[in-house]
Parts: sequence; structure tokens; C-alpha cells
Amino acid sequence: MKQWLPLLLTLMLLATLPGCGYNQMQKNEEAVFAAWADVEATYQRRNDLIPNLVETVKAYASHEKETLMAVTNARAKVGQTNINTQDLKDPAAIERYQAAQGELSSSLSRLLVVAEKYPDLKANQNFLDLQNQLEGTENRINVARQRYNASVQEFNGSIRTFPNNMTNSMLLHLERKEPFKAQAGAEKAPQVKFN
Repeated sequence: MKQWLPLLLTLMLLATLPGCGYNQMQKNEEAVFAAWADVEATYQRRNDLIPNLVETVKAYASHEKETLMAVTNARAKVGQTNINTQDLKDPAAIERYQAAQGELSSSLSRLLVVAEKYPDLKANQNFLDLQNQLEGTENRINVARQRYNASVQEFNGSIRTFPNNMTNSMLLHLERKEPFKAQAGAEKAPQVKFN
């Protein structure tokens, strides 16, 4: 009987291993690591996306501004270039007048091309798209943080409850994970400024 006692004790120990939570605690810790990686990936998405979107909006708004400024300036030149009946004899005056009219025509044709391609100027739509992307990105970050905190809560619970806490203290020595906490001042909404 003495020779069978170590084998019997080993079998009893193996039979209790599935209930000790060893494997589950390992899975829970891996879930915490994966959830944190999702938080970091979402932040990286924001870091990659937002500056590019802002530059796109700024560039398109600049294009629209340049087109409208060209029309406005050409129109002003036409208003300044007048021909009276006595200037009809002066070829240089007629040339200046035609040049001003040609510049206005050129500016208007560029504006018409923009208007044909884009019936309403698109800077306002780009700003709306940017606003939607900002909102969506912040929502993704919030969801990733919540998932991380849920994983932390499950993991921390698994290492602190019986019988897992005994397995952890004897074998694993895993420590509690910290949930995501808001930064000081996070209760104030951030401001987006276009300079």
C-alpha cells in the first residue's frame, strides 16, 4: 500500500488541477494583454488618421479659397479697367480691358469646373467628414478602454477568488492589473482648433 500512496496522491492532485484555475488565470492575463494592445492600436489609428484628415480638409479649403479669391480679384480688376469712348482709339487700353476680362473669364471657368465636379463646394462636407471621423475615433478609443477594463476586472477577480487565489499564491504569483483611468482634467472636453 505504501508504494501506491505516492501514485494515488499524484492522481488526486491531477484530478484537482482543472478546478484550481491555473489555465483560466493564464487565459485571463492574456486577454488583458490583448485588450491593452487594442487600446494602443486605437490610439495609433487616431495618431495616423487625424493629422492626415486635418491636412486634407485644410488643403481642400485652401483650394476653394484660392479659386474664389481669383474670381474676386479678377472681378475687381475688371471693375477698375474701364474704357470710355475716347479710349477706343488706344490699342493699349483695349488690350488692358481685354486682359482683365480674360482673367475674369479664366477664373470663372475654373470656378465652373469646380462647381460642375462638386455642385456645392466641398470644404463644408470635408469638415463634416472630419468631425465624424473624430467622433468615431474617440468612440473606438472609449470602447477599447472599456474592453480593457472588463478584461482587467475578470483577471483580477480570477486571481483573488478561491480556489484560484491559492493556486496563484503557490504557483503563479500573478499581480493585479491596473484598469484604465482617466487623466486629471479629462472631465473637460478637448478643443479642436484650425489655425
